[in-house]
Amino acid sequence: MNRSNLFRIAFLPLMLATLVVGCGSDSLAPYEPEIHNNADKFELQATGVSNLSRTFAYVWANSGTKAAVDHSTAATAGTVTLQILDDANTQVYSGNLSTDGVFDTAVGQAGQWTIRVIFSGFSGTVNFSAEKK
Repeated sequence: MNRSNLFRIAFLPLMLATLVVGCGSDSLAPYEPEIHNNADKFELQATGVSNLSRTFAYVWANSGTKAAVDHSTAATAGTVTLQILDDANTQVYSGNLSTDGVFDTAVGQAGQWTIRVIFSGFSGTVNFSAEKK
């Protein structure tokens, strides 16, 4: 095997990892996101968001069958919607994050839940958490 092919094989995983990480965080990076994705508790905050239209998805480990969702988002334009799907890919929660409060998800299947944050022309500060209940 020549040196050029060896280089490609050795660094291909690193290049792919860089692309995947970059694609997942490029649009939130300018807004200093704080994302804490821990077992049974997920938190996201991003400040000074400006005219963002994009969907972000995160896999979150929830050992329970429900979660309490707490949101306090300040929007100056657009909307940001939170959708939560359980381990069976069944939607257990959907809500506009601009509505402040604490809300319960429906009962779902414990395991790997999906958190989708859908920005549509959103400007402002987004802040929410989901915690096993």
